[in-house]
Amino acid sequence: MTSPVLKPAVELANSNARRFPNESADYRLARQALLVEEIELRRHIARVAELRRSLPPGGEVTGAYQFIGESGTASLADLFGNKQTLIIYSYMFGPQREKPCPMCTSFMSTWEGKLPDIEQRVSFVFVARSPIARLIKAKKARGWTRHKVYSDASGDYTRDYVSKDDSDVPGYNVFTHHDGAIRHFWAGEMGAGTVDPGQDPRGAPDMDPLWTLLDTTREGRGADWYPKLSY
Repeated sequence: MTSPVLKPAVELANSNARRFPNESADYRLARQALLVEEIELRRHIARVAELRRSLPPGGEVTGAYQFIGESGTASLADLFGNKQTLIIYSYMFGPQREKPCPMCTSFMSTWEGKLPDIEQRVSFVFVARSPIARLIKAKKARGWTRHKVYSDASGDYTRDYVSKDDSDVPGYNVFTHHDGAIRHFWAGEMGAGTVDPGQDPRGAPDMDPLWTLLDTTREGRGADWYPKLSY
């Protein structure tokens, strides 16, 4: 398929007729320049997504991973349900952790309301290293009703796809199931080693709209603030 010819971002920005009460000429000049960059950012996000979709086939999954869910044991294939794509978010709630990670909890709380939409297209499950009873208790405490939580009791999956050292770190992995084979498709690979100066380790795109919303404000994300389990 031939990609459409795009108008220059400056041309699109110049077609913007939005104006707001009492704005200054300096504000409008700066805002139009910012709009050009926002259009370019939108296009870059689309290009990155296309590159992601165009990845060659990932490695075939050969491990016989077993998870413990609210209804009993399940294999990796079981987690797909009737979908061909599976997202597994591994959250930080290992046996040594008294409470779930606040950042992971923020992500998962955001996704709670979107799961019915997401699951129209793909399967989405949540895995942690704690026993399933702890995961269920924490899920109920948060008021989550839609999350499918599973315990990686043996740690086999976690060591292969999240942390070879079985560290209590988050992981976002996508798998595909086609022609009888399960393959790894994509994972978030940005962490402490890829962080820019002055940033908390984070990837792109932002999976939690919390950060995208804060980026639209004068205060921004801030450097002395962090999500909490309760306020």
